Amino acid sequence: MPLHLIKLAVGCESIKDFKSRVAERVSSAKQSGAPLHHIHITRMVPKRDAELLDGGSLYWVIKGEIAVREKLIAIEPFRDRDGINRCRLVLQPKVFAVSPRPLRPFQGWRYLTASDAPPDLGKAAASIEAMPEPMRRELRELGLL
Repeated sequence: MPLHLIKLAVGCESIKDFKSRVAERVSSAKQSGAPLHHIHITRMVPKRDAELLDGGSLYWVIKGEIAVREKLIAIEPFRDRDGINRCRLVLQPKVFAVSPRPLRPFQGWRYLTASDAPPDLGKAAASIEAMPEPMRRELRELGLL
């Protein structure tokens, strides 16, 4: 069973906002001739990289809910210009909406087991993503979503 990571999408207001940010980064990568991946840089390097790369994803928390995921492609430790160790999480730029689940704020990233990971929304994703964010949250709180 794969292991996943979970991280806050700081400053992101909605799934639509998140998808546009990913598209913008991929577009920038295309213009610079870099591989068409979504790269997220973090300070710490996950120790369980083999488990993460065995089908794991990075689940993103948007406005207090686990909302989307991206498949992990690679984990690349590196040292930045200031000599600080960092980690490049290389992600497939396809964003999958998941069944929303509330989550309290935390710093950095956390491991998420496959059994605790929310399922993908699948075919319903497009219609749910098209809903205004407040409506989607209210329907989830009422148990209708």
